[in-house]
Amino acid sequence: MELSDTVAIPATREIVWQALNNVDVLRQCIPGCQELTQDSPSEMAAKVTLKVGPVKAKFEGEVTLSEINAPESYVLSGAGKGGVAGFAKGSAIVRLEESSPNETVLHYDARADVGGKIAQLGSRLLDSTAKKLAKKFFEDFSAVVAKSAT
Repeated sequence: MELSDTVAIPATREIVWQALNNVDVLRQCIPGCQELTQDSPSEMAAKVTLKVGPVKAKFEGEVTLSEINAPESYVLSGAGKGGVAGFAKGSAIVRLEESSPNETVLHYDARADVGGKIAQLGSRLLDSTAKKLAKKFFEDFSAVVAKSAT
């Protein structure tokens, strides 16, 4: 599964970059996030509960940041296990572009693989759920960042 999009965020690139690296901000924005901890400057652990079609599962996983080019870009990689529901793993290239003094465009290209019970739901349901979750994350992220930028 692949996802790509751009999102305009009403804040400077530095503010957006700081928010992308702030576990408190991310915890507020990740749909279903129950716990997010920072193990090191480039590693986080998460517990997330998600419902995909008829399957509701708690995932535990790790996220690693690499190829960090502050405040412009990084690669985010992660993997999570949801017990009998299955597993998910993937990565995303995140790039920030300053479009004006008070607006930043966030670009992302993500690729994910799932297995287990969730994979049996079919690609159409998985794709629509992934797009819905990404949209929710970026709407919430943009709102939190915009609020902190004022």
